[in-house]
Amino acid sequence: MEQETARETAGQSAQAPRYDGPDTAHQCPGGVSEATVEALGSLSKALETIERARGHLYGFHQLTGTADFELDRAVRLLRDAGHKEWADRVETELLGRNVIPGHWTFQIVEAYNRTYYEPFRDLEQEAVTRLAEGRDHLFEARLKERRRTRGHPDHTPCPPGPDPA
Repeated sequence: MEQETARETAGQSAQAPRYDGPDTAHQCPGGVSEATVEALGSLSKALETIERARGHLYGFHQLTGTADFELDRAVRLLRDAGHKEWADRVETELLGRNVIPGHWTFQIVEAYNRTYYEPFRDLEQEAVTRLAEGRDHLFEARLKERRRTRGHPDHTPCPPGPDPA
């Protein structure tokens, strides 16, 4: 009780962190070099870019499907407007058409996931597991330590509460 009062008197919270560095999950394991941390950071950045590309691919898939369903309305409206031949052309030439030979967009997404995304993700995770004891974002954690202002309330090393690791 006296220690808590002394801390509060000194202008510090009773829950001030004992350690002012990265949480355990982001501390670099012993023997892992700066070069390894940088290489894993680069590999992770590449995976993050692939995640974004994959998101765009899903966007392509959804937008193409939305357009294909809108063709149903266009066909109906063309027929209602008295343009049966144009409605027939849209229906037979565009509705349900492959986006590339033999493929709808879901098949492209599946092939991308199977042949590129999943092997990429798995290799990155295996590298982190084998080279850094499974600790993700070590490069970013080091960068945060270099850039934050120690002791500033908005530059804390980790979220409040117990160490998440």
